[in-house]
Amino acid sequence: MDTETLRTFITLSQYRNYTKTADVLFVAQSTVTNRIMELEKEVGQPLFTRTKRSVTLTLEGEIFLSYAKRILEMEETSVRELNTLRKYRRTYRIGTTNTIYECHLIPHIQTYIQTHPDHAVKVTISHSRDLLTGLQDRLYDIVYTYIPLHKSGFECVPFAADRLILVASTSHALYSEGIRRRELASANYLFCNFALQEVGAFIRELFPPHFQFGFEIDNSTKLIPYLLQSDGISFLPESLAAPWLSAGSLRVIPLLDLASPTIQSYRTVRAM
Repeated sequence: MDTETLRTFITLSQYRNYTKTADVLFVAQSTVTNRIMELEKEVGQPLFTRTKRSVTLTLEGEIFLSYAKRILEMEETSVRELNTLRKYRRTYRIGTTNTIYECHLIPHIQTYIQTHPDHAVKVTISHSRDLLTGLQDRLYDIVYTYIPLHKSGFECVPFAADRLILVASTSHALYSEGIRRRELASANYLFCNFALQEVGAFIRELFPPHFQFGFEIDNSTKLIPYLLQSDGISFLPESLAAPWLSAGSLRVIPLLDLASPTIQSYRTVRAM
């Protein structure tokens, strides 16, 4: 099982078309076909379901995909580290969610760079579960997540606590006196799917099942421009909204009959 075959498998799972995969990898279509056939023979399972127009991953293919990505990432990380040793004494690998990075981590990383000029720093932005998996695979030296890791051999401690607040643009006066839970479903709520366990569940439970939002985005740091240019409202971490609250372009909407949870993040490393 070589890395070129794994890379072909990952690319085909993305484009779901042999011709397109061959074009992206600059190889013949027959090469893609042969690599996939050899890989399926090696793992002993069908990885794709084929039709005349496209291919889709089987259940076995879905499971194998995550492992294939991790194998390639570990290989690339090891090669990068060996090359880094020529210039730097070590590479410090940090994994973090985007919101923790934007709201809390940048000053810490800047300080580390200034105090460790002989260290290379690599920051990876990803989701909490993927970061914890990468830490266990030794892809990271330290990770900052919204999910704690309770596992022998690792030290997990609280990192930063943040208040969840409901905000809107100051250019709109809606709900200036506050909002009640029953009013949320009729408001122009701009939805961000927080993958934050209690916080995500709290927001989803405020709306009916399968509720259709007028606008959705999967990254809370990218939501603010839409809040500023509409009459929409949304829950955000207070530290993320703080610059716009201070500038007077966003305002907090009081919650009249509900209380929002605290967002807790965690720092996890391997135990010494």
